Amino acid sequence: MGSMFSSPQISKEQMEMALTKAKQIVSSNPVVVFSKTYCGYCTRVKQLLSQLGATFKVIELDQESDGNEVQQALLEWTGQRTVPNVFIGGKHVGGCDSIVEKHQQGKLLPLLKDAAAVPNTSAKV
Repeated sequence: MGSMFSSPQISKEQMEMALTKAKQIVSSNPVVVFSKTYCGYCTRVKQLLSQLGATFKVIELDQESDGNEVQQALLEWTGQRTVPNVFIGGKHVGGCDSIVEKHQQGKLLPLLKDAAAVPNTSAKV
């Protein structure tokens, strides 16, 4: 019996297609949250970004036909398999703990502003 954390093997071609897809999404959006609909940590990050007035794209991996492949590609690209997997301004920022920590340190809003994901006049939350 396999571990619940193991994932089905995907072909090299599937991995390359998923990696290309993920990189295209990240490069064409100021903020991207790779998420799963049932994940509480994902919900927390999406709520925080919404409260800050950020423009962001959400990819719900559990609703994508190639979600498992994209999640495997993210692991290869970023070293992080867990969700949320957040990118700001094309750069990998991390997961929920990283985002919340940056917000508490006052570093999240400047990152969002630099990525043009929030207007410079937005109020602090």
